[in-house]
Amino acid sequence: MMSRRAAQWPRQIREPLRQAGILLGVAAIALLMLVGLLLLTGHAVGPALSALVRGAVGSSYAFTSATLVRMVPLGFAGLAVSLAFRAGLLNVGAEGQLLMGAAAATALSLPLAHVSPWLAIPLLLLCGGVAGAGWAGVAAVLRARFGVLEVISTIMLNFLALYVTGYLVRGPLQEPTRINPQSDTLPSALQLPVLLDGTRLHAGVPLLVLAAVLMWWWLSHTASGFRVRAVGASPSAAQSAGGINVSRTVLLAFLGSGLLAGLGGAVEYLGITFALYENFSPGYGYTAIAVALLARLHPLGVLVSALVFGALDAGANAMQRDAGVPNVVVSVVVAMLILLIVAADRFVGQSTIARGTSGRPAESGT
Repeated sequence: MMSRRAAQWPRQIREPLRQAGILLGVAAIALLMLVGLLLLTGHAVGPALSALVRGAVGSSYAFTSATLVRMVPLGFAGLAVSLAFRAGLLNVGAEGQLLMGAAAATALSLPLAHVSPWLAIPLLLLCGGVAGAGWAGVAAVLRARFGVLEVISTIMLNFLALYVTGYLVRGPLQEPTRINPQSDTLPSALQLPVLLDGTRLHAGVPLLVLAAVLMWWWLSHTASGFRVRAVGASPSAAQSAGGINVSRTVLLAFLGSGLLAGLGGAVEYLGITFALYENFSPGYGYTAIAVALLARLHPLGVLVSALVFGALDAGANAMQRDAGVPNVVVSVVVAMLILLIVAADRFVGQSTIARGTSGRPAESGT
């Protein structure tokens, strides 16, 4: 509990300290759970943890080419989930929106193969974002016109996006030889620039940081950002007392959420995979829910949270490779962390989810 003197500090200082305390607590519990699982599965704890640390932060290459690289799609999807939650929407469709963003960027890369990279790369990123927003817009329309809960529609859209991606890489977007179920390789001129020679650190990292800062500034300092927060806190009060058009605000937040997730998919395609294939995403959109909750929906906190999950993912691969520990062990820890975060969120009486969805958005605006 925070001391009386600390409680008098400005909110701008107290809140980051509180976030850091939550992160440290969760990290400590995650470490204990991981040790327990290693002991239960009969693996040597020391070598496994050593491999985990080496894979995540053991060298500059591991940190830049594994941890930071994995942080990017998790961060974009985490921002998408955070924005939706802040507006009172339980958008769990970041996975599908990310896939559609990558698919759209892949489809457009063929016509833009001979266009200047200075024009083509921004267009590909924009196309990915628009595709993600469009995919989220389907759920928004279903919600507004037919009252379909976004939790259900976005989950179903995730599966649909998975099937659409599978069809594309086995049909219209399949590579010319028709041997592998994947698209042709993206021309090197259209790939995101590498920031450090000899690593995989690409320009998507500063792009993610810029997106997080812009989202934080927009939510904190603009009228439209205030409307999103007001609708998320209490749509009925926002509509009756504030005169806010709730339906329009919810729709814009939904589209913005999809845009961020779709942008994440396009960045992953342009920066890392350079091709679209089945199982393009190992579940970034689902892990992003934990990323957003751990950050308590704060855009800048999402950066730190995504870094933690990126390190866990990178370390899990190294643990499997060097110590023979299935990376599913870390997946179990992540799943337990999600439950732990939600439980702790409720326990402290300041539920992040409840705050964002304290009331259902009105069906009609003012």
